[in-house]
Amino acid sequence: PHKELHQRALTRTSSKNTGEDKHEYESNKKNNKRITLGGVTMAQPLKPKTIAMFDVDGTLTVPRKTANKETLDFIRSLRKTCAVAIVGGSDYGKICEQLGPDFEKEVDYLFSENGLVAYKDGEMIAKQSFLKFLGEEKLQTFLNFVLKYIADLEIPQKRGTFIEFRNGMLNVSPIGRNCSQEERDNFEKFDETANVRKTMVETLRKEFADYGLTYSIGGQISFDVFPNGGDKT
Repeated sequence: PHKELHQRALTRTSSKNTGEDKHEYESNKKNNKRITLGGVTMAQPLKPKTIAMFDVDGTLTVPRKTANKETLDFIRSLRKTCAVAIVGGSDYGKICEQLGPDFEKEVDYLFSENGLVAYKDGEMIAKQSFLKFLGEEKLQTFLNFVLKYIADLEIPQKRGTFIEFRNGMLNVSPIGRNCSQEERDNFEKFDETANVRKTMVETLRKEFADYGLTYSIGGQISFDVFPNGGDKT
């Protein structure tokens, strides 16, 4: 997917790399000016102070699907030009499922859970705790409200795993994350007009206005809840 996006990116990258840049890269290679990124030793990138950052679902992959070979090869080739970072809303395990079991070692940085958990060269360097941020009492109050709200919803289908507790955030799904791909697609279409997630988020914002939380609707079936200031930007 997104073949045209990749082609445009490659075109922009190649147009910015002047003959002088390429000469410098080849010179670094010849003079053994090398660096190690993600466990891979290579000639110093053309633009070592530049970082290209990519979202996962809807950019590198179809939501919750695995990336194709063309996409992964594009990321690998881009690292010859600059550093590469992956920024996803899912947890570390899910991102690696989509991009490959060892792909975290093939990029310079990986930020999971909207950047609340950070990895460099495949090693965790920082982690935020949603539990520590809210505290057990507030967390249970919030979870109980969400579960009661979902229990009263009248939607075409409900499955399981309505709340996924992650290190730095919560992921809330009115239909449940255990739904099949067909059910996921159906809910997405239903929600376009029913605005189930939008209405739920508006309710939570009012009910827990003093909790310091941000809500982000994304993907097909869910929305994220995390401390203010913890979005992908």
